[in-house]
Amino acid sequence: MAVRKLKPTTPGQRHKIIGVFDNITTSTPEKSLVVGKRSTGGRNNEGHRTTRYRGGGHRRKYRLIDFKRNHDGVPAVVKTIEYDPNRSARIALLYYKDGLKAYMIAPNGLEVGATVESGENVAPEVGNALPLKNIPVGTLIHNIELRPGQGASIARSAGTFAQLTSRDGDYAIVKLPSGETRKVLGTCRATVGVVGNSDHALEQSGKAGRSRWLGRRPHNRGVVMNPVDHPMGGGEGRQSGGHPRSRTGLYAKGLKTRRPKKQSSKYIIERRKK
Repeated sequence: MAVRKLKPTTPGQRHKIIGVFDNITTSTPEKSLVVGKRSTGGRNNEGHRTTRYRGGGHRRKYRLIDFKRNHDGVPAVVKTIEYDPNRSARIALLYYKDGLKAYMIAPNGLEVGATVESGENVAPEVGNALPLKNIPVGTLIHNIELRPGQGASIARSAGTFAQLTSRDGDYAIVKLPSGETRKVLGTCRATVGVVGNSDHALEQSGKAGRSRWLGRRPHNRGVVMNPVDHPMGGGEGRQSGGHPRSRTGLYAKGLKTRRPKKQSSKYIIERRKK
């Protein structure tokens, strides 16, 4: 993977850094794995605006990704590597030997023609999905389940990975991308490898219009509003605005908002670094 810096022929091009699409092999998705995606524009079912600074954007189609990887014992061949407008990572189209087709998140090093598998006793190779109890300690993993059979929910975005550091009885000790170390049940599945498109973090949009293409409208700060509009608004000239908080009064930037008696706290060994 690499990024492309454009010549400053216009103000919008001057700071633009975009990814390359060298490894993408097709521009049309698999029709049977695509569904329509309706944009809300930040409105609820009554048409009232419930989320600010959203609206517009390019039309998208949703690709159905197999986050469960539970089609065990059947090898699959990687047919294509594709762009997905709904996520930062690339996706790979799998053709299983029994005729099933599915999409998966494409890890680094996965190429067209490679074979991947899922199951209890498959080899811990890039792209293979297996339970944490069968993955060697020290392996880099992604697409991690928190409950068996629920489907992957951790380490799915471009360039992310977690590391299986040790085991404790029925649990595996996993260091997450945030720096948090926690227990995950050994029967939960994960995929071996690092999520691809790791240079996504180096990209720069270069202009406000690219945010509009993504459905993001201009965002104005609370300190420039009036007191009736925001808790941090008002004052003569530029005021500090008090403790940073949201429009509804929820504190931000420093105050802990996690519930102290949250059920999953017993699985967290070390909290994420600030």
